[in-house]
Amino acid sequence: MDKIKSPIIYETKYNLNHARQLSEKIANHVPLENQKFLLNYPTVYVINNQLAKSRQSGYTVYVGETNDIQRRTLEHLEVDPEHREDWARLEEEKNAQMYVIGHEHFNKSLTLDIENRLMKYLASVEAVTYLNNRRENAQNDYYPANEMEPIFNKIWRKLHKANPDLFPAQRLLENSALFKASPFNKLTLEQLNARGEILQAVDEALQIGKVRQLVKVTGEAGAGKTVLMSNIFYELSQNPKIEKVAMMVNHVQQEKVYQQIVEKLGMGKTAEVIKAPTFIKNNSPEHPIDVAFVDEAHLLLTQRSQSYNGYGTNELIDIIKRAKVTLVVYDEHQVLQATQIVEDDDRVKLKEFDTTEIPLHNQMRIDANTKTIQWLRNLIDQGIIGAVPFDDKYDLQLFDSPKDMEIAIRQKNEKDGGNGLSRMVATFDWSYSSTPKKNGEGYWEVSEGDWHMPWNLQLKSPAKGHRNVQYKNLAWPEQPHTINEIGSTYTVQGLDLNYVGVEIGPSVKYRDGKIVFDPTASKNKKAVQKRTMHDGKKVSHGEQLLKNELNVLLTRGVHGLYLHAVDPALQAALKKAFKAKK
Repeated sequence: MDKIKSPIIYETKYNLNHARQLSEKIANHVPLENQKFLLNYPTVYVINNQLAKSRQSGYTVYVGETNDIQRRTLEHLEVDPEHREDWARLEEEKNAQMYVIGHEHFNKSLTLDIENRLMKYLASVEAVTYLNNRRENAQNDYYPANEMEPIFNKIWRKLHKANPDLFPAQRLLENSALFKASPFNKLTLEQLNARGEILQAVDEALQIGKVRQLVKVTGEAGAGKTVLMSNIFYELSQNPKIEKVAMMVNHVQQEKVYQQIVEKLGMGKTAEVIKAPTFIKNNSPEHPIDVAFVDEAHLLLTQRSQSYNGYGTNELIDIIKRAKVTLVVYDEHQVLQATQIVEDDDRVKLKEFDTTEIPLHNQMRIDANTKTIQWLRNLIDQGIIGAVPFDDKYDLQLFDSPKDMEIAIRQKNEKDGGNGLSRMVATFDWSYSSTPKKNGEGYWEVSEGDWHMPWNLQLKSPAKGHRNVQYKNLAWPEQPHTINEIGSTYTVQGLDLNYVGVEIGPSVKYRDGKIVFDPTASKNKKAVQKRTMHDGKKVSHGEQLLKNELNVLLTRGVHGLYLHAVDPALQAALKKAFKAKK
């Protein structure tokens, strides 16, 4: 791969005069041996316009590929503005630029793949406010698919030198939650099969006029459910047959990610990101929308609350009644509150809907070998702590103190200039309130001995971030100052961290050779409080919900998991398991 040549990138103004002279200008400014790769081969191009000289207003960008760059550029300037408002705006701009990208190995499949990868990266750039494309083109296998990655990296590095504001360092983008949830992610074969099945179910339902169809995608944390959901959400928003799609996200941090996708990709005419109670209130069963999406449907309410009152007793059932097709991702092991438990009578009601269930089996988040994944699943699911397996690519460590663990996490985070997306998290075993303590009383904290750290969402962030982007619009782990806080399930569920340090609190104990859960040691009232069931009985689900909480926290780290347990017996059992590493 080191022998792959550098791409040819030609920068020009994007206007009618330059488009008409494009071939001539390339012939005059590009070495003869490279001209054919821009004029005779397939090319990829990036049209961009900085909306004002001030960086505050950002860029609008278009990425495309073509077999004839001059003809295609003239079409964009002379024909497309008559049919599309976004092209009309670009055509009117005086300072728009275009990068034409060529390579000796480019063929149709490779340029389509490069185009898709550029859209994925550019959609994650803070300075890009609008990406006006209408398709995602990730290719499967082709010749030479194995060259796509190194060629793309060479392209990006050259573009970065030309304009670091529009093309920041790759690592910065790859750490963002938006990048990881992008609809332009290349899908695995399993995801592609699921995607085809889902789109077919939607198409059939809309053609025949069916309503109340349920498509349920299941899989454990890290199975790629959100990426699949994002891809289909974007695909259907571009379908001219679809009038309206709605994405319901029951996790504030993930909601921010979807909102960015809708805004940057111009999906607002067809798509909306909305809270489940608001969707139920604003739509009626008599006039169902085309497709309702629910990411993390296991977080939906299954009983009335202050925000969900006056309708039914199960949000999912009420959503299904208001859509022709409802597409949900669901993981029973990530239910976190008593108000989210699905009762037996509701399970019977849900079976009455026409349901397609699609399981995802592959583990995609944790970049570890199968033995490490199995060790982790045994610990979470069975409470069994076996000998830690040797894994040369996943950083699994036990620390003698939370302070040492915090230092290690900070070091990992600083390796990427303070943007390493590594954070401390903890089980909800220390008091917290969304109401700040009175002046002088400090923060709600996680503490052990003389070590302490403020709980999440308390420290004041700078009013504005890089390029004047407000940090409050980013997910909790992406805000730089949160390295000084410790997260909970409520700030990291559904998100990836590169390295995660988990402070396992006193609600998780080790007794008689197994991990057990003690609701009396938890401060998570929504998990440990008894639920009033539909038959009037009060039932505790605390042990299962605390188990689910640990599951969420232990499955955040992509490259590494750091551990420390407050319970002496659990810490000792973990230390024995790490000493027996094999």
